[in-house]
Amino acid sequence: MGGALLALTGGVLPAAAAPGGSPSGAAKAPQGFGPGGLVMVLDSSGSMGDDDGTGRTRMDAARAAVGTVVDALPDGHPTGLRVYGADQPKGCTDTRLVRPVQALDRAALKRAVASVRPKGDTPIGLSLRKAAQDLPRPDGGVIGTRTILLVSDGEVTCGTPDPCEVAKQLSDDGIGLRIDAVGFQVRGAARKQLECIAEAGNGRYYDAPDAAALARQLQRSARLSADGYRLRGKPVEGKPERTGAPVLAAGQYLDSIGPGEKRHYAVDLDAVSTADFSATAVPQPGSAVDRLDRLSIGIEYAGEDSGGSVSSCETSTEFFSQTEGATPLTSAVARVPSEDGGGTCDKAGRYWLVVERRSAPDSDSARWPLELTYGTDKPLTPGVTPAESRPDYGKGGKDATLPLGDPDDVAGGTGFNDAREIGPGVWRDRILPSQTLWYKVPVGWGQQLRYDVEFANEPTVDGITGNWSYGATEVFTPARAPVGGGTTEFTQQTIYRGQPAVLKMGTVPVSWTNRYENHPNVIPVHQGGDFHIAVTLGARAAEIAENPQIGVVLRVAVLGEAKSGPQYDAPVVADKGNKQATREDGGGTDGAGWISTTTAMVAGGAAVVLITGFAFAFLRVRTARGRNRTSRTGTTWGRDR
Repeated sequence: MGGALLALTGGVLPAAAAPGGSPSGAAKAPQGFGPGGLVMVLDSSGSMGDDDGTGRTRMDAARAAVGTVVDALPDGHPTGLRVYGADQPKGCTDTRLVRPVQALDRAALKRAVASVRPKGDTPIGLSLRKAAQDLPRPDGGVIGTRTILLVSDGEVTCGTPDPCEVAKQLSDDGIGLRIDAVGFQVRGAARKQLECIAEAGNGRYYDAPDAAALARQLQRSARLSADGYRLRGKPVEGKPERTGAPVLAAGQYLDSIGPGEKRHYAVDLDAVSTADFSATAVPQPGSAVDRLDRLSIGIEYAGEDSGGSVSSCETSTEFFSQTEGATPLTSAVARVPSEDGGGTCDKAGRYWLVVERRSAPDSDSARWPLELTYGTDKPLTPGVTPAESRPDYGKGGKDATLPLGDPDDVAGGTGFNDAREIGPGVWRDRILPSQTLWYKVPVGWGQQLRYDVEFANEPTVDGITGNWSYGATEVFTPARAPVGGGTTEFTQQTIYRGQPAVLKMGTVPVSWTNRYENHPNVIPVHQGGDFHIAVTLGARAAEIAENPQIGVVLRVAVLGEAKSGPQYDAPVVADKGNKQATREDGGGTDGAGWISTTTAMVAGGAAVVLITGFAFAFLRVRTARGRNRTSRTGTTWGRDR
């Protein structure tokens, strides 16, 4: 295994969303909407009638904050309101659903919260259990994020059921449920309890020392719920061992994976086509992770001629590389037949895709949605000579000239499936703490992607000094292979303190023959199509920035002339804005079933990147076995068997 060791100042990225089971008795999703939704659980106990320090009550501040939240939510997002302590001066069963979780009715929600009067005790545990039943359950395999947003100003006065234990039970009960907690003017034991609830519930704790902070933090949680990763694929259930593993055809699939689990899937490959695989794990955004928590994907072969032994063809491992909170994590591999067809993993037959999740003991223990893609590429037509490899960044290096001028507004997508298409130019968006925004850029044969990400200068919370978070970016090939981390040319992460911060990122030019190179950032860049850009802001930015969202600007360039194909003498495409026809996309829930005359990525070689600096470690490992590859330029790269 070859390797590279680089000292950098940041970590890796990606995160957000999910499906999920819910307790019996849950409300059905409104027609026309997925099973995601948000239910706010509002503390209406007697202490909410106290002065918030401005001459009005805490409940007045909460009413105003809820109004701000519902105004910021997207039209139709299923939203409800539950209160506790509003009906009885004393009592640990005092919890009531004021507005059911249904298509957003802003006026009705504002009227509902206006009618609440603070009165009684704080049965938080019971209210959480009821709130989980208020949320819609999955219907027809559609995926959504279900969020309980707890707002409290004090410690629980009803000890049974224990709210931390309830949060843990709910998070373990299914996939896709998160519990965020906002502490309004709390400290000491009350704050620790709310932090415990959020951590156990795969969510985040947000501190709100005043009314403005309350509105800001409520908006952040609510928008993370509404903008969760939109998963897509046919349901499939991988097995712990090869025996009984489901047989996959080219397409896109959805499964789930728990900590310490392996999931096996069978695939039947011929001897000449490339097979590309990716696995994207989607934890709840901001849930607890360790920097070394990882997702691995590999291809194994154990044909009749192997004597029962198993050969590992390719493996790839991606790490979170930070401890601020989870983001989406993608690993990708490919089986590319060698030119002479004599490699161990070149034979036609039954192969297995293996996906493994490893987590630290204190990390999120919930099952994560797992989005899988599998595509095949036929070899080039006999007699076609591909262009030479392009292993160098050239004019697309860190000093490349990028577009200037006023930015155009754009709204990034939630993941691979709804990434917003952009082209060369300057683009402006806004990002939440714990959020990852997604964009896609068409890049043709002979072209390379180069972009900058600029995180804005933002007003910071009064009294915040020395606090920091991070901004990050990653770029993915059309086969969802991550590139850009194993190089001294670019840095994937930067410190963010509310002041301007810039990241530079790009790819080498797209060339068919790049697959025969040995650098992990070159090998995958051998197919034209939609390259995906992911931009992430760390969770701790919620403790720094005064505004709910933080400005981000992308300066995007696609360098070079687009060629009509991979051959060395391919003519230039007349319309540089046209996408290259590199695959047939199955579309719909079938997803990434590309079948073309080109080959996608090869996850060969190995790179280990260790990021130092502010206690982040970024590691990416790719290995290849059982193959010798000869480049078109005559260099032979030997791989250990």
